[in-house]
Amino acid sequence: MAEVRSGEGYAVSSVDELGEGYGFRKVRQELGVESMGANVIVLPPRYMTNAHYHDVQEELYVVLSGTVQMEFGDGTRHELGPGGLARVSASASRRLINEGQEPATYLCVGAKDGYVGRDGQIAGDEDEARARPLD
Repeated sequence: MAEVRSGEGYAVSSVDELGEGYGFRKVRQELGVESMGANVIVLPPRYMTNAHYHDVQEELYVVLSGTVQMEFGDGTRHELGPGGLARVSASASRRLINEGQEPATYLCVGAKDGYVGRDGQIAGDEDEARARPLD
C-alpha cells in the first residue's frame, strides 16, 4: 500500500513509497492527479520496453536514476542519464532500453490539448509569499 500524505488540494509521497521492485509506480492513481497521466517506471538491468505510440497523448520523460536509451521509430537512439529529458509526440514510436547492469528509473508524464499558459497567482500576503533566499 502506498504511503501518501494529503491535505486540502495536495498529496505528497516518494517513488520508494509508491512501490518496490521493477515496473510501474502509479503516480496519477496514488496521488489523485486529474489532468495528466503520470507514472514512474523502474526498468531492470538489460531490459527494453515495448515499442509503442499513442493516439492523442504527448509524453515527457525524465530520467531519475541510471541511464536509458530512447529509441525512436526513425531508428535513432539517444542516451539519457539522470536529469535527461525527452518530449515525444503522440504518433512517434518510442521504446526505452536499459543496457546497463543497474536499474534505471524514469518519470513519464502524458497529456493532450496543450499548455494552459501562465495562470499562477501570489497566495496570501504578498510580502510573506514572495520568493527570497533563506537566512
